[in-house]
Amino acid sequence: MATNKTFTMIKPDAVEAGNIGAITKMIEEAGFTIKAMKLTKLSSERAGEFYEVHKERPFYNDLCAYMSSGAIVPMILEKENAIEDFRALIGATNPQDAAEGTIRNLFAKSIEANAIHGSDSDENAGIEGSFFFAGTEKF
Repeated sequence: MATNKTFTMIKPDAVEAGNIGAITKMIEEAGFTIKAMKLTKLSSERAGEFYEVHKERPFYNDLCAYMSSGAIVPMILEKENAIEDFRALIGATNPQDAAEGTIRNLFAKSIEANAIHGSDSDENAGIEGSFFFAGTEKF
C-alpha cells in the first residue's frame, strides 16, 4: 500500500555549501510537510550500515567515506504521492541529466556529490526513515 511519506537526506556537499535553507524551502514550496528533521553526522560504521545494500558494489567504500565526511540533514516528508513527486523534485542522480530547476540541477556538484537522497519506494522510505528516526517504522 502506498503511503504519503518519504525519506530524504541532504548530503554533506550541500550542507557544507550552505544549501540547507534553500533546499528545504524548495521542498516546502513543492507542497511537502517536513515531519521530522535533524542535523547529524554519520560515522563511517553507521554509513556502512545505511548503505549495506550496496556492500558488494565497487563504489561502496567511497560512498561510505563521502557520507561520513560531514554533516547531513535527514528528513521525513509528507505529501500525497510523496515518493514520485519527490523523485521529480530532486531530479536525476547525475546532475547533468537533471531537469532544469530540480534540486540536483541547482545544487549538486557531481554524480557522487549530488546534494540529496530520495527514497525510491515506500518500503525503502520506511527502512531509511526508521534508521534515523526511532518510531517511524510504521509510515
